[in-house]
This record gives sequence, structure tokens and C-alpha cells, in this order.
Amino acid sequence: MTLQELLIKTVEAKASDLHLVVAEPPTVRVDGELEALRGYPKLSPDDTRSLIYSILTPEQIKRFENEQEFDTSYDLPGVSRFRINLHYEMRNVGVSIRAVPHRIPSPKDLDFDETIYELTHINSGLVLVTGPSGSGKSTTIAAMIDIINAERRAHVITIEDPIEFVFTPQQSIIEQREVDIDTRSFSAALKRVLRQDPNVIFVGEMRDLETFQGTLTAAETGHLVLSTLHTPNAAQTVDRFIDMFPPHQQNEARLQLSSVLRAIIAQQLVPQEGGGRVAVREVLVNTPAVANLIRENQIAQIPSVLQMSTKEGMRTMDMALRQIYLAGRISELTARNRMLDPEKLTTYF
Repeated sequence: MTLQELLIKTVEAKASDLHLVVAEPPTVRVDGELEALRGYPKLSPDDTRSLIYSILTPEQIKRFENEQEFDTSYDLPGVSRFRINLHYEMRNVGVSIRAVPHRIPSPKDLDFDETIYELTHINSGLVLVTGPSGSGKSTTIAAMIDIINAERRAHVITIEDPIEFVFTPQQSIIEQREVDIDTRSFSAALKRVLRQDPNVIFVGEMRDLETFQGTLTAAETGHLVLSTLHTPNAAQTVDRFIDMFPPHQQNEARLQLSSVLRAIIAQQLVPQEGGGRVAVREVLVNTPAVANLIRENQIAQIPSVLQMSTKEGMRTMDMALRQIYLAGRISELTARNRMLDPEKLTTYF
């Protein structure tokens, strides 16, 4: 048993993730559900360590053992790329591996609508793609960058930890920078990125106040900035963004965010009838009415605005679930289990 063999089995199973945990067989996540890979024994502490150490450099092993956490990526030519997280659990090495296809899905593959497509053609501002871990945020942003790459002569700079999708330049120039390899941190890269003449900046994840501040500054100074947050809907995304700032800076942060925000795309992946999963998205566009709600800290009214602004390309998550249910793509049970107000599944908004 080798790690490469397990990675191939993961891709063949059309799984999104592979987990190596002591006292469990190698386990994959298929269509959101965990299942053990057939024909493999339960892993020992030596198994998990030797499997993952086989692809790490001595420097990476030393860093992991010192810091007890480590993220990296691995490319298996002709198969897939993989995002890897190493950690300790009960003093044993644990490994979580996310499959990242070499081919970037097309807008059609991901069910992009006109609103999302148009966001790739704006010149400045902030676009946030949000959702829980494993909801396809990175894939959605990769597809948006690939549209820019194909249709605009832009200088795109990505800051990632680690690099996931690898872009082949078309119309655009694309520089991909990996934290700890090409830059020390997201915030450090953002401090210098404006000197690199970018048009589009992708910040893989906003984790600290400096990164939030740098992202706002980049969006304010005439750049299109794309980033992600682990929030379930648009309203909570605005709250989370503002709450990252200390209380004495929050009013200023609201003013800045109301000015630079272009859209929030909150998404989740749900089981599809016939197999596979489909992305369902809540979309908030920052109209003058929305900007005013952000400035006045009336975030609780955002869901109401979403329901009344379908002509502007907006929708709540419940509206998106109802639409995809009526199209026959998900079951009634799936839709009701995911909706905040299941009674609206069979009534008009």
C-alpha cells in the first residue's frame, strides 16, 4: 500500500477527500458521505506516518513535527492535484487530503448564472465566496478566475495556502504565490501586492485582522479582489467581516465594506438526484439599498432585501433550494432539510 495508490483509488471513486486515521481503514468522502476503501486494513500509527512521510521533504517533516500542523499540496501527474493537511490526534499522525482536479470546471459545469458571470468583468471591489468547508468555494473562484483568464487581458495574482488549481495563462498574466514558499503570510503578501501592478487579486483565505484590512485596502484602490470566508449566508458574512475589527474600528469598517463590496456568493453542495452533488447559491449584490443596510448596521434586514431583489440577480438560499427542487435536481427531503423555512418549498416567495 502506497500513498500514490490510495490517491488513485480516491480519484477513481470520484471522492472529494481521503482520510488516513489510526485504527481506521483509508476512508473517502463520496457525494458528502464517508465510506471505507475496500480491501484495505485498519491503519497503524506507523502506517499513517510512513504513508504521508513518503512524499514529504526532510524540511517539511521537521516543520510538521515542530509545529504539529502542516498544509501542503501534491501533484500526481495524469491523476489530480491534492491539498494535504497533516495534524496530530491522540499523539498519532492524522492526514486529510482534498482532491483538486487538474481541469478547472467550466461555468456550465458549475451552473453559473448571469450574475456570477458578470462579476468576473467588474474592474474593482470585493467579491466574497462563502460556505462551510468542502462546499466548493475554491472551485467557484477558480472558475471565475479562468473566465477572467480567457476573456480579459489582466494581471492576476493569487495568494494561497497551499496552491490548489493551477492556471495556464491565456489572455491574462497569472502569478500564483504560496504562503510559506513564495511569501511569509497572506498579510505580508497583501502589503506588497499593490506594487506588483495587479488587476485581480485572489486571497485564498482571510484569517486575521491584517488580512481583512489589506483586502479592504486593495479593493478600495481600484482592484478586483476575490476571497473566501467560512460563513453560511450573506448576512452572517457581513457580521463576521465587521466583527474581525476591534470595536473602535467597526464603524469605519462598515463604511469601507459598504463602499467596496460588490457581491457575496454563499454556497453549499447538496446531494443530487441520480448521484453526485450540485452547488446551491445564495447571491447578494451590493445595491445602494444593501450598502445602506451595511452602513447603518441593519444586517438583519438583508434576507428581506434578497427576497425582494430577484430582478437584480439576488436570491436567498431557500429560494435557490426551491428553484433547484422544482427543476427536479434534488429531492423534497433534501430541500426541506436544507431550508431555513421548509414551508416555503411549496409556496411562492
